[in-house]
Amino acid sequence: MNPERRSRVLDEATAATLLDSGMTIAIGEPAPMALLRLIVRRRLRDLTVIASGLALDLLIAAGCVRKTISYYAGGGHGVPVAPSFRRAAERGEIEIWECEEGILTSGLEAAGKDLPYLPWRGGVGTSLPELNPDLKIIEDPIAGQTLLAVPAIRPDVTLLHAAQSDAYGNVQHYGGPGWLDLFLQRAATTCIVQVERIVANETIRANPWATTIGRADAVVRLPWGAHPWYSRGAYVQDIAFLDDYLALATRAAEHGEHAALARWIDHWCREPAAHVEYLERVGLRRLLTLHEY
Repeated sequence: MNPERRSRVLDEATAATLLDSGMTIAIGEPAPMALLRLIVRRRLRDLTVIASGLALDLLIAAGCVRKTISYYAGGGHGVPVAPSFRRAAERGEIEIWECEEGILTSGLEAAGKDLPYLPWRGGVGTSLPELNPDLKIIEDPIAGQTLLAVPAIRPDVTLLHAAQSDAYGNVQHYGGPGWLDLFLQRAATTCIVQVERIVANETIRANPWATTIGRADAVVRLPWGAHPWYSRGAYVQDIAFLDDYLALATRAAEHGEHAALARWIDHWCREPAAHVEYLERVGLRRLLTLHEY
């Protein structure tokens, strides 16, 4: 028997043992919210988080984040900057590794290729190297151009959401992977993918070109695990749910009303002992209204 052909399916509790305070954790899109709620429930601290949007904002609001690496910390829904991120940044409560999309992907690609850095053109002539001293201005030895040397960005763990996987970690996203998912997966020491369903290996082999990740380190079956975000081919985002969080986070950031936000985080993230209990709180009726078609 091939020793590599082993089940990579973990339950929620076992997956939790792969996450610890102080780690660098990368988060794909759509955000694997069931795994993020696991982080909040375990009260992990001092994380360096590679993420964007309200998923990053929630981890900051829950006190999990020490440092952020993000090309976009917006809140969506007409909010240019996510409220918890903005407040923490203004108060110096988090360290910000300044970058844009090309810098971030260059750093992740360097790690995926086991290189100390990769050159990148974006950011040359801007204040980014002043704001982020890890970015070094270099002269290209081939053409003599001025470029940025972007150091490798190596997550300890990458957390992703996808449509399905077989038991051996062969993952298929519906309609292709998220924007940064493959960069994040290749750069990471460990990749955990939460999926809507586990399918037979024969199902994966019947459509091999749909396989986006081969042999993920771990897969966790968590149906509706991206809620309140979307899962392509399954459900759309729960806009009302996201609006509730955004309103509470904004009041906490702008008016100091932290108690209501803390109660929301406790109710949705800390009190449910498992993902199934979270789904029970959301309710079947609400979930079924989020059908994609």
